[in-house]
Amino acid sequence: MRLALAGHGASRGLALGRARLRDPHAMDSREQTIEPDEVEAEVARLHTAIAAARAELLALRERLHGALAHELGEFIDIHALILDDPELLHGLDALVRTGRYRAEYALKLQRDKLVLVFEGMDDPYFRSRREDIEHVVRRVRTALHRGSDTPRPGIAGDILVTDSVGPADLVQLQAQGVVAIVTSSGSTLSHAAILARSVHMPLLIGVHDVLERIDDGDTLMVDGSAGEVIRDPDADDLRRYRQREQGLQREQRTLQKLRQADTRTRDGIDIRLYANAESREDVAEAHALGATGIGLYRTEFLFLQRPQLPDENEQFRAYRDLVLGMSGRPVTIRTLDLGADKADRSGVVLSNEPNPALGLRGVRLSLARRDLFDTQLRAILRASGYGAVRILVPMVSRREELVAVRALVHEHARDLRTEGHEIADHIDLGAMIEVPAAALALRDVVDLVDFLSIGTNDLMQYLLAADRDNEAIADVYSPLHPAFIHLLREVIVAGQRSGLPVAVCGEMAGDVRYTRLLLALGLTDFSLHPSSLLEVRQIVRETDLGKLHARSRSLLRARDREQLEAWLTDRPPPRHAARTRKRGGDTSSHA
Repeated sequence: MRLALAGHGASRGLALGRARLRDPHAMDSREQTIEPDEVEAEVARLHTAIAAARAELLALRERLHGALAHELGEFIDIHALILDDPELLHGLDALVRTGRYRAEYALKLQRDKLVLVFEGMDDPYFRSRREDIEHVVRRVRTALHRGSDTPRPGIAGDILVTDSVGPADLVQLQAQGVVAIVTSSGSTLSHAAILARSVHMPLLIGVHDVLERIDDGDTLMVDGSAGEVIRDPDADDLRRYRQREQGLQREQRTLQKLRQADTRTRDGIDIRLYANAESREDVAEAHALGATGIGLYRTEFLFLQRPQLPDENEQFRAYRDLVLGMSGRPVTIRTLDLGADKADRSGVVLSNEPNPALGLRGVRLSLARRDLFDTQLRAILRASGYGAVRILVPMVSRREELVAVRALVHEHARDLRTEGHEIADHIDLGAMIEVPAAALALRDVVDLVDFLSIGTNDLMQYLLAADRDNEAIADVYSPLHPAFIHLLREVIVAGQRSGLPVAVCGEMAGDVRYTRLLLALGLTDFSLHPSSLLEVRQIVRETDLGKLHARSRSLLRARDREQLEAWLTDRPPPRHAARTRKRGGDTSSHA
């Protein structure tokens, strides 16, 4: 019987296929015990499954490169560490040997024990790591089933229905032929959601009771754009699906015609679209799609997941190739942004910080590790001899940091010229505005920089005190908060008044839902993943900027998410908004 369920489209796209349920409660099965003479064989079966899961993670790590390696690296390594954790392994062995439990039931008991430990922690970051336990145990359990005598049906061409999905699972599922994912929980701005958009995997999240209302093998139709999944679609649904599919194909053909088109509004205003990149593939795609340049080159991939630090020559070659790959278009290289959620194997990042997100990260780490920073700055400066290079400093929170960085740039530039290296006469220095302190005290740093880049992901997280991976507050971590909108506007206006180019380089810049909002706030420079570039270009070309600016007053008057959503969809504000404005007056600023 037809059933339509609503959720949130975390990654757009259409899919039609069979449901394959992955129910977390499936482990909550009855107690299963074995005979004494079966113990050793069951232990061996368990160890084989753990080894298979470990090998699976290693194979996944080796297949990844560039952006995917960066996004997934942390999760894969955390899961590998959990699989090697003595607490997990010894506990499982004891449950099988002493309790004489079957491996699946031992996994359930050990999972329950470890989850309770994580849930009892005060730190919300560590509490959220319980999901990693769930994903690891699920992976081992899947390996156990693969090794059993009864093979499980394949999931190729199917739609996965589950409670949640981890980033480390997503690429592997796509390789297995999964065409879409539907979950009962999740956040549209989680790492998994961001990755799903990068690999064009339809993802529908927050579909309540989906595991109870859909059975394994049901025919499903998923529409990530509409935020809907339909069980047993009828003839009208299927007809609509085919029409939407044909429409999407036409849209893609239209987008491809914009590969080298101008990014100019209907009323003749040029908008600059830069690309975020961290691999040769990203750079090649950005060049092919007519990006203005590279607005954010993440250097962390040179440092992550390796025991030795890259030396000056290795970094120089990577940055030089980046510059040459953009054929003269400007390249913005962000200095090392390790720390917080970016782990490394070289020992640079502190492993015992009580709150990594608020700790020694970004420029703080670079200034604390001068040997590391000096090497990177010299390599970047040497690459400037091959084309237009800009240096972007992450996690800026005070003037003293930029004073120190600018002094080091001058010092190393002088030394390199003395050594006979050809470097640019002037290299622009920029600050990432991702800490509220930097945004609010912008006047104290504008004389030290040549451009600004707003990192919306962290700025939103710090301003709203909301972790983007914490599903319990997924509705809080959203750009549709009046305080965040006003802060964006203040930074853009302050930068423009000082004659500084201002870009947005966070996830928001590549989300077409917010393109017109950012344009209305005065933004003219976007830096986004290459996969979103053509869609944003199309929105810009369809926009009359003069008319949009005329609507900016109502945008800045919005007092809650509902009013901001009404502005996005060009609907009249809710009735209570009119009453609030009449009572409180006009609160707009910098219209």
